[in-house]
This record gives sequence, structure tokens and C-alpha cells, in this order.
Amino acid sequence: MTELHQAAAVGDYDLVEDILKRNKCSPNQKDIDWNNKTPLHWAAAKGQTEIVRILIENGAQPSLTTDNGWTPAHFAAESGKLPVLRYLHSVSAPIDMEDCYGNRPVRIAKIYGHTDCVQFLERAKTECREHRRTVLLKGPPPNDI
Repeated sequence: MTELHQAAAVGDYDLVEDILKRNKCSPNQKDIDWNNKTPLHWAAAKGQTEIVRILIENGAQPSLTTDNGWTPAHFAAESGKLPVLRYLHSVSAPIDMEDCYGNRPVRIAKIYGHTDCVQFLERAKTECREHRRTVLLKGPPPNDI
């Protein structure tokens, strides 16, 4: 686990910012000892919305998955971190991808009883579909390339 992974997990915004400014570690670095979690996975799981934001602003890819196919949205759904899910959705991050077992974040939220997350993810499902359709027709926006 890198220093960036640790700082993201505990919510140390200043340290995360410093590491990113100094290019000390890639925000997409996968930790092989923890199922290939990135710092973004850790921040999402812990509900660190501001750290999720700064990681994405510094190049973290919210579509990267762990060994079992989990995105940051799966971890936020498991932990009931609605603000993280809202932020991920606001930047068109994938919040409805299936993991290796066919489970989407909404199912994970249902399993753990996070009804607020379930309601949000069900409402957002249509917007996610529309975004994918737009990308297929027009291509990705410049910041997705």
C-alpha cells in the first residue's frame, strides 16, 4: 500500500494534495496486496468525498476495477456513502457497472440496507444509460480521452 493509498483511506486531504502535487505516486496505482484497489477505491469506501474529488481532478480513473470487478461506486454503495455516489455521478463516473459476479452498486447497496443509496442509484440509472448512448453516438467528451 502506497502513502497515497493510506492518506486517501484515512482522509488526510493535505497529504493527498501534497503527494499529487509532487507527482510522488500515480492516482491510478493499484495495490496488489489489497485486490488491486486504487487510492480512489479507498477514498470512496471511507466516504472521503473531497479526496475522491481531488483524486479525479488529478487523473484518477473512476472506471478502474479491483480483482473482483468493483469500481469506486461499489465501495461507496457497500459503505452507504451517498455523497460519494452523488459526486461520482456528477462527473459521469460509472455508477452502474457490473462486477465479476453480475452485481451492480445498487444491488450492493440493497444487500447492506442503504436505502438512500438504492433510491439514488435507481433514479440515476436512466441518466447513466443516456450518457453511454451519447458517448456511443458522439464519442467521449475531450476530458475522457
